[in-house]
Amino acid sequence: MNDFGLLLEKEIPRLRRYARALTRDRSRADDLVQDTLVRAIGKQSRWQCGTDLRAWLFTIMHNLNVNFVRRSALEGRAFEVDDSRPSLTGKTDPMETLSLRDLDRALAQIPDEQRRVILLIGLEGIKYEEAAAILDVPLGTIRSRLSRARAALRKMMDPADGAETTNRAAAISNAAPNRQRSVSEAERTQDSRLLAA
Repeated sequence: MNDFGLLLEKEIPRLRRYARALTRDRSRADDLVQDTLVRAIGKQSRWQCGTDLRAWLFTIMHNLNVNFVRRSALEGRAFEVDDSRPSLTGKTDPMETLSLRDLDRALAQIPDEQRRVILLIGLEGIKYEEAAAILDVPLGTIRSRLSRARAALRKMMDPADGAETTNRAAAISNAAPNRQRSVSEAERTQDSRLLAA
């Protein structure tokens, strides 16, 4: 195996993770990774040694996925999403598993453009500039999509609804005067001790 093959092999887990999060279908994700690797090997001469291989591979994957989605829409095909189990799993803590399941469901509800950005930056740790190059959009677009995606996820992941927020606000405002009274009483007690001495 040549050096390119070794470098390519190191990127497979990241490609697989991104493809599964992107497609939400294990079989389609595996096909997407395979197509990406085949395309990368076929276009190996276009990759410049010393540049970021991961960004180049993610660009190929992104373009292949966009082409697949467009082709499916034109042909009127619907593709299934594998919801039998969450793609993000926590192995030890049951609450972590529930949180990851909720995050996975929330990610599925945000628009594809926002999901791609948040997966590249949040999951894969890609820099903003690299994400812009991978998705072939301006840097400002990456920032705005990321901001909107984060806001949408925060809103969906916040367990508090309006009633609970109101109850919490009331409890906080009710607790504040009590705390002031306690401080005032403590100060009075301290002042009376000083005066008595």
